[in-house]
Amino acid sequence: MPTSKLSPSKKLRSTVTLKAVATHLGLTPGTVSAVLNNSAAARSIPEHTRKRILAAARELNYRPNFLARSLRVQRTFTIGVIAEEIGDVYGGMVVNGIEEYLSEKNYFFFTVAHRHDSRLLQTYSDMLLARGIEGLITIDTSIEQAPVLPTVAVAGHQRVGNVTNIILDHHRAAELGLLHLKELGHKRIAFLKGQEQSSDSATRWAAIEEVASRLNIEIDPELVMQLQGQESTPEIGYPFGKALLARAIPFTALFAYNDISAIGAMRAFQEAGRRIPDDISVIGFDDVALTQFCIPTLTTIRQPLLKMGRIAAQTIIDRIEERAPYRTDIAVEPELIVRNSTAPQPRL
Repeated sequence: MPTSKLSPSKKLRSTVTLKAVATHLGLTPGTVSAVLNNSAAARSIPEHTRKRILAAARELNYRPNFLARSLRVQRTFTIGVIAEEIGDVYGGMVVNGIEEYLSEKNYFFFTVAHRHDSRLLQTYSDMLLARGIEGLITIDTSIEQAPVLPTVAVAGHQRVGNVTNIILDHHRAAELGLLHLKELGHKRIAFLKGQEQSSDSATRWAAIEEVASRLNIEIDPELVMQLQGQESTPEIGYPFGKALLARAIPFTALFAYNDISAIGAMRAFQEAGRRIPDDISVIGFDDVALTQFCIPTLTTIRQPLLKMGRIAAQTIIDRIEERAPYRTDIAVEPELIVRNSTAPQPRL
């Protein structure tokens, strides 16, 4: 009787054990495990041996058995991620960074969205704890009490025990935006403030007020509007752009809370016959993908959102595995990205 042969696809799906990788290399399973799990014991293993192990794991298509690993060490290797919304451009980029890093370290994660509903936030927190998460990452979420598990907050801004905040230097961000407009000659600047429930809103506005005072830029209360609603599209800024024009108070520039509100306001200005940047310069905040494809392309303050997600993921794993001491804050730097929506002040 002829012997059967595995098809290439079945060969790829066949299980390669950690012991098989160790045998292939002539090393002990413990050494291979330390490197592949990036444990503390791996620090004493020579670099050339580490590279051999990682190369062999790729060559043999080794995939860790998470169930066996969890039972063996009594861990779940699972992180909970709580976001304000799933799919919005800001949170989506942060989650991408989290996912990249966690997958590299063979961690799994659950993601939930609370939409600033305190009851939903508590329910989801309890559900994640019940599913055995080892740590928590929050995005645009205000934490009022010290959590039970190690927690990293992206844009949290609350000094709470057991929480590490990944924060942007908002004073530097305000300085970059306002200096850019001042150097272009703008004196009458309108502002869109963030929604009250947004974690960044109060911190960012306080920074803008402080920097504007230092730069002798007057903020006219009649040219300040606070965003309302929970839309995560340019629709959020459109009615407020119209409302600014309806006040009939001259202004030559708009500094918006985020990119999507800036793009929505631009649409309102353009519909009213205002040219951007010839009549009104517009600057946003975040540098999401849309900024490079709107017309004109949007000048903005870049938050390194992908990087912030990766930092959050690295920090939570370091906390769980006790590789680094607890830190209350980790600051990241903003960057001014000049595109086509800002130009020298026109005559009023």
